[in-house]
Amino acid sequence: MIDELPAFFVAAAAASGVTSVSGAEELRVKESDRIAAMCNGLRRLGIRVSERADGALVHGGSLRGGRIESRGDHRIAMSFAVAAQLAGDAVEIADCDNVATSFPGFEAMARRVGFGLVG
Repeated sequence: MIDELPAFFVAAAAASGVTSVSGAEELRVKESDRIAAMCNGLRRLGIRVSERADGALVHGGSLRGGRIESRGDHRIAMSFAVAAQLAGDAVEIADCDNVATSFPGFEAMARRVGFGLVG
């Protein structure tokens, strides 16, 4: 489930209570350090997160708007596009061209299902 964990972090941020992710140290050596990228991004969107070497504790809450760095990682960009749909204000995601790596039709599909994407 390593490639799916960035989206799981978003689900944890929207859930009630605290979600623990552990045993996911492989996320640190993917296209980016996905643990750090998700923790930093969620913090920017107002979520309390405690980063660990092999995962994180994510305290569910309300997502707000902000600017996210995808770090050139397609899964980080797509996960924060989902998070943006839950946020109270606009979320800007830098460096999204990389999404074509794994999902060339992501932007078109997201718009079809009602994502409010800008750009």
